[in-house]
Amino acid sequence: MRRLKFLLVTVATAVAGLNGPAFADGIAVPMDQVRMVTFDQPVATVYVGNPAIADVTVIDSRRVFVLGKAFGATNVVALDSHGTQVVDKPLTVYGRTANVVTLNRGANQLTYACAAARCETAPLPGDATSAYQAVMGEITQHQDLGQKAAVASAAQ
Repeated sequence: MRRLKFLLVTVATAVAGLNGPAFADGIAVPMDQVRMVTFDQPVATVYVGNPAIADVTVIDSRRVFVLGKAFGATNVVALDSHGTQVVDKPLTVYGRTANVVTLNRGANQLTYACAAARCETAPLPGDATSAYQAVMGEITQHQDLGQKAAVASAAQ
């Protein structure tokens, strides 16, 4: 009975840690979400090992926002005002945490982000290629229209 209690407490602690901002003294962020990270001492410069996985926005000398961009692992390095490294932490970006529905059709997988009664395509690694390409095409088209509007506005 004692072993079962210990096991349950251990598992509950591990599961509770998955929702927090840190894994094993590192930083963990869900994909497409942001977490605030606070440093123990002031820093002047912050780097992300792989900017395709995560992005950092500095708030002030002790706090940054970390945005999870893609699945993967990298690290965050922070330097003080003298250029001395004061932080080197592992950073893990993991899957979305809520309101996601995955539909499996044979070998194809499609992922949807849902809110209230509406779901929209939200491709993840492993989804059918055509769904991913369709969404990326829409994003590219939207960005192109925004750039054209900015150029036209600047020309006036």
